[in-house]
Amino acid sequence: MSTEPKAITQLLRQSSGGNKQAFDELVPIVYDQLHKMAARAFSAERPGHTLRTTALLNEAYLKLVDADVVWTDRVHFFAVAARVMRRILVDHARGQAREKRGGDVEKISLEQSVDVGAHAPSKLLDLDRALERLAERDRRKGEIVELLFFGGLTYDEAAAALDISPATLHRELKMAKAWLYKELEGSREAAT
Repeated sequence: MSTEPKAITQLLRQSSGGNKQAFDELVPIVYDQLHKMAARAFSAERPGHTLRTTALLNEAYLKLVDADVVWTDRVHFFAVAARVMRRILVDHARGQAREKRGGDVEKISLEQSVDVGAHAPSKLLDLDRALERLAERDRRKGEIVELLFFGGLTYDEAAAALDISPATLHRELKMAKAWLYKELEGSREAAT
């Protein structure tokens, strides 16, 4: 995400100040990074899936354009973009799960969840529910997982977005992963 950070921050601030054209100028600058974020979300997708990387990117763009957010900098922008993409994927997975009317539920670990796409909507929903429970217990730990796994931010970028040190981020990520692992495993045992 080293794409012209000062230009991105300047355009975001102009956009927050009401300059609609600034956001339009921003898009070509951040498009590649947003596309990489969307592609990462679909890295394990099967061919011919109903939701494509470009569709995810376009839907995220529409939500970001209409977002009532006071942008602080590019890291904040990419953090919000990661959250928006996560919401879109979860909503799509919920739609898929409704279509299956429950179907067989398969639980996964956090490490497996990184590669979850819409081909396994129940796995994404399990992870989403676990992340929501984590965020209820400790909001920052939930944000760390979301920024790193859904947003593709580096440790340094996520730490900057949360205004914490990389060491604190690493320590809290270890605790978050342990909690999520226990939560996902507990769900798996309860389902059997």
